[in-house]
Order: sequence, then C-alpha cells, then structure tokens
Amino acid sequence: MNQTTYIRFIKKQLFTLLFCLLAATTAQAQNTVRKIQVPLGNEGAQLFGYLPEKPTGRAVICCPGGAYESLAIDHEGHQWSAFFNPRGIAFFVLKYRMPRTNHIIPLTDAEAAMRLVRDSAAAWHINPADVGIMGFSAGGHVASTLSTHASAATRPNFAILFYPVITMKQPGTHLGSRHHLLGDKPDRKLIERYCNELQVRSGETPTTILFLTADDDVVPPIENGVAYYCAMQRAGNACTLHIYPIGGHGFGYLSSWRYHNNALYELNDWLTRLPAPTR
Repeated sequence: MNQTTYIRFIKKQLFTLLFCLLAATTAQAQNTVRKIQVPLGNEGAQLFGYLPEKPTGRAVICCPGGAYESLAIDHEGHQWSAFFNPRGIAFFVLKYRMPRTNHIIPLTDAEAAMRLVRDSAAAWHINPADVGIMGFSAGGHVASTLSTHASAATRPNFAILFYPVITMKQPGTHLGSRHHLLGDKPDRKLIERYCNELQVRSGETPTTILFLTADDDVVPPIENGVAYYCAMQRAGNACTLHIYPIGGHGFGYLSSWRYHNNALYELNDWLTRLPAPTR
C-alpha cells in the first residue's frame, strides 16, 4: 500500500468512526418520538409510525422481508426507527398481508400505505413529495414493485433496497418468494409482470440506492439487485449500488454484520445529498 492509498484508507476509517460517534450522540440526545398504529382496511394490514419531534418533512415506508410467508418486522422494520428518527425522518413500518398466491395483495397494501402517508402529510408534518419506500428481501420486491408499477399518486419519491428479490425468473429468483406470490405454475406473462428488472420506466421509476452482499446465496445479487441497477442505468434513472464482500442474507439492522456502520454511513450520505422537493 503506497502512502497516498494509505492516507485515503485512514481518512475513510476516520470518517466512518466520526459518523458512528455522531449517530450515537444524536440517538442519546433524541427527543420524544411519537408512535402511531393505523389499520389499513379490515383484513390485517397495519402501518406503524415513528414520528420525530423535529421533522424535516421526509418520510420512509419500510417493507420487511420474509419470503412472502412471514415478516422479519423487527430487524428489517421497527429497529430502523433508531436510524431515521434522529435525522428528522418520519419512519413507517408496513405490516403487509401475505399473498398466498393472490399476487396483488402486497402491492395493494403498499399503495394504501403510501396513500395514507401522503393524505396525512399535514397532520404528520410530512412533505408528500418526499416519501420514500424501503424494502428487504421479499419486502424489497414489494418496494420495487411499487416503484415500477404504481401510478404517480402512489409512486414513491425514492427507494432504499437491501438484498431485494427483483426477478421472478429461473434461475435467479428466490423460489420461496415466487411460490408464495405467484403459485406453483405461474404463466410467462405473470412471471414477467413481476420481474421488476423488466418493469423499470424511464423518468418514472424513482431514484434508488441498493445494498447487496457478494456472498448472498439466498437471493443471488447478480440476477436481482445488480439486474435492477443495470435496468435503471439503461433507463437513465439515478441509481446507486453498494456491494459488500460478505454478509450473506437477512442482516437488516443487526450490528453484528461487519459492514453495518459502513452501510449506515453510505445511506446517511445518500439521504443527505438527496434533494428535498418543494411541497
């Protein structure tokens, strides 16, 4: 390692350390967070909200993963409020219904959540033009489906995707997620409809940041997250990609993941540089 490379390495480590110290200090100084819980219809879907005392107007709706069979609602959901709230960002966790092969259900719940947050923007001190979607694994498929399929009224303004399921094609898809969403023998048109790497729309699919690991053997990064990134690039849409060497799948907010602090630093930097639209 030459001197210039060494200095750059040390600077990056110092920046990461300072970011972690700032995050810890901010969390300790955080004021009261207002918690809310709102049913979405009468069939089990719910939206949990964490509203900061000093809002910036930005909001994020989070879709936990779980292969469309269950929800990892803590480390891929509620725990993330500790990251967003100190930054003045309203954070919502969507408990969406399981499809049981009725493929429209998760998207319907995500659209209902987006509509509710925007309709309640004044009461919750949110800018309706600055509401993002976040998703992990199968929840990343929900989030990317909303990003690629929704009309302007429910389309998110930005997206944050961690190790997302993107494709429904074989090989490459997560078979459990595909089975629970589309059934045993979906036809080609249905498969392609939910291959979100094929559904990216130029100028419409929102700016996105992706976090993947090279050793993810559950949701292959090349056929999923990388494919989505490439589709966004071809469409001329803004997209940022981070691939970490190890971590596997499903780490969420767990601090035991080696690159936890690095990912938080990169996410914070991306959010800071993301322009806040006028209301």
